[in-house]
Amino acid sequence: MNAVIKRADTKLEHRWKLEDLFASQAEWDREYAEAMEAIRAIAQYEGKLADHGQLKSCFTLEDEISKHVERLYVYANMRHHEDMADPQYQALSDKSKKLSVQSGEASSFITPEILSLPDDKLDAMIADPELATFHSTLKEMRRQKAHTLSKSEEMLLAQVGNVSQAPGTIFGMLNNADLKFPKVKDENGNEAELTHGTYIQFLESRNRDVRREAFTKVYETYGKMKNTLAATLNANVTKNVFYAKARKYPSVLEMSLFGDNIQKEVYTNLIGTIHDHLPLMHRYMKLRKTLLGVDELHMYDLFAPLVEEFDMDIPYEQAKSIVKESLQPLGEDYLNVLQEGFDKAWIDVYENEGKRSGAYSWGAYGTHPYILLNHKDNLNSMFTLTHEMGHALHSYYSDQEQPYRDAQYTIFLAEVASTLNEALLMHYMLEKSTDPKEKMYLLTYYADQFRTTVFRQTMFAEFEKLIHEKAEAGESLTPQELSAIYYDLNVKYYGKDMIVDRDIEMEWARIPHFYTSFYVYKYATGFSAATSFSKQILEEGAPAVERYLGFLKSGSSDYSIEILKKAGVDMSTPEPISQAMSVFEELIAQMEQLVESGKA
Repeated sequence: MNAVIKRADTKLEHRWKLEDLFASQAEWDREYAEAMEAIRAIAQYEGKLADHGQLKSCFTLEDEISKHVERLYVYANMRHHEDMADPQYQALSDKSKKLSVQSGEASSFITPEILSLPDDKLDAMIADPELATFHSTLKEMRRQKAHTLSKSEEMLLAQVGNVSQAPGTIFGMLNNADLKFPKVKDENGNEAELTHGTYIQFLESRNRDVRREAFTKVYETYGKMKNTLAATLNANVTKNVFYAKARKYPSVLEMSLFGDNIQKEVYTNLIGTIHDHLPLMHRYMKLRKTLLGVDELHMYDLFAPLVEEFDMDIPYEQAKSIVKESLQPLGEDYLNVLQEGFDKAWIDVYENEGKRSGAYSWGAYGTHPYILLNHKDNLNSMFTLTHEMGHALHSYYSDQEQPYRDAQYTIFLAEVASTLNEALLMHYMLEKSTDPKEKMYLLTYYADQFRTTVFRQTMFAEFEKLIHEKAEAGESLTPQELSAIYYDLNVKYYGKDMIVDRDIEMEWARIPHFYTSFYVYKYATGFSAATSFSKQILEEGAPAVERYLGFLKSGSSDYSIEILKKAGVDMSTPEPISQAMSVFEELIAQMEQLVESGKA
């Protein structure tokens, strides 16, 4: 499928069936009217939530509103994503967004009113069997109460909210609008634009001069702005320290982990265990140096292709069949649901004019999940298919097994099921591959996921931890200090086979994630948890599969760390990260073997 076609010309069997949500526009309009009526009705409960019966009725109505709004919003926006230029669904999407805001405003009194109740009153509500459906909501409110301030203080903090966004906003404007990079020469010696978008493309060039020039010019540009960029990052850290003190948390790190109820040890274990396994990263760098055939490995060589481009043509029907085959270890029940997704039009497959780019899994409670793809017949698209089906089946099982309030899983857990599917697909592909070139292509693809998702994100997480600790100890974060910390981390993580070019000391200045503090560690823990699951499933079989399906069915019925623990992945210990590292070690060993045999 080469030419991009119009939406009207896409085959029915390649479209998702949104009629499973709403059979017609008239049906959507009817539900919208019901939602508006319910939104108006919730005000009757304001000031009455100390009464258990009134609280139950209020929560029940809140759920009803939320389900209406979710269904209306999901449908309108998925219709809009089919063709972003269609004015009918642009308008419907806007209408659903406004409804969502109205719903939030109408029920905004609930949490503050419950939190203003005395502790013993809250405890009595949690113990009341009549409120059993809402126990997890009430328990979470009770837990948050220790860090919720008085009404006037909360109002003051809310007003500071706009000011607190300033560091991230300023960085965004500086990084995306004002920073201009000089031109570089491409592979053909022509002057080419260097932008955020083209930078990685230049680093993936087979021509080393192109890689070096792009790398040097990017960091020279950031270097010229180092004082401003350091002041911006410093302001973000200072804001975090202010909020942690105001809300009575021991540190910014503990404040950031509190929402998911994650213990500090999960974060420190990740960093400590990765430190223990840095010799593996160093071994991979040595191998990278050999595969590239260079005397010195530089930081600008990290994205250079290690093998010749290996073109894998995988049509969609074949991709579905390979994905299903690779997920056999998950058992019959899982495969039946997967097949249902393939057969019952959960998936919108190909690109068409105006269709939203990328891929996602989405849906509303009470109907099956949906998947948007822009499928190309290649390896990447097959991995995207299994990734999104992982999300979809996680949602499917959670929705089937959990009441509405407990069905939505947290961001801490969100990437586990999708990444597990990718791990099983990769295992299957490597097992089946007989062509050494194909095998090396797959191995480098997978090894680089470990490098970028586990090692690099952990290095970012360590950098965040170090700079916040310095700020909390009253030390200043000058550009020189930030650069020294960042440079030393690169030396530690990449090892003696890597020439750590001095330019890399400015990389901290271009990472937008540092303005969403203490978030990146979730990439590394999610990837490690998924790799640990896949290892257990492949080695143990049925008992591990049963535990894993239990994880998929749990939604947010308990705290994330507890859900994983019950399923056999205890992120409060180093074990899952060590298991992931043993998989990484196997990959490196296979690559080394291919190099030694001269087949790579």
